[in-house]
Amino acid sequence: MKDEGIDLKKYIRSIPDWPKEGILFRDITPLLLNPKAFKVAVDSLCTDFIDAGIEYVAAVEARGFIFGAAVAEKLGAGFVPIRKKGKLPWQTESISYDLEYGTDTLEVHSDAVKSGGKVLMVDDLLATGGTMSAACELIEKIGGTVAGITFLIELADLQGREKIADYKVISIISYE
Repeated sequence: MKDEGIDLKKYIRSIPDWPKEGILFRDITPLLLNPKAFKVAVDSLCTDFIDAGIEYVAAVEARGFIFGAAVAEKLGAGFVPIRKKGKLPWQTESISYDLEYGTDTLEVHSDAVKSGGKVLMVDDLLATGGTMSAACELIEKIGGTVAGITFLIELADLQGREKIADYKVISIISYE
């Protein structure tokens, strides 16, 4: 993705064998350290949703919060944090989902969105799609309408897009 003369891929560091052997980790830290690259990334995440009437932006902790909150501010929308089990202080709804190595549970405040509220889902990375699929289901469980999903990075060879194929999905940077 090039915008304002900035190639965002140049700000993504590849770290082999982290967190375990055989994984090529895409590190967003260099992008976050550069204010111009960060601005271009946030603007790019918003582009397809500027006139979509987005009322809320939801993101899963932790890196998703970085982009989700910035996108919410730019779109003039509320921010909905989706967290791991036991981290939210109010009444919650939860969903458990399968991982490669077990299960995990996500929670959101039960009153986070009004019924029918248009929600944009944001995350830094689409890999297998399991977490985002669960997050979308959770938002719908509390009455929200998922208007789209936007990712900074997509690892296309992992085919995560298939798990969220019922939604409008945008990714800014793609790796095969």
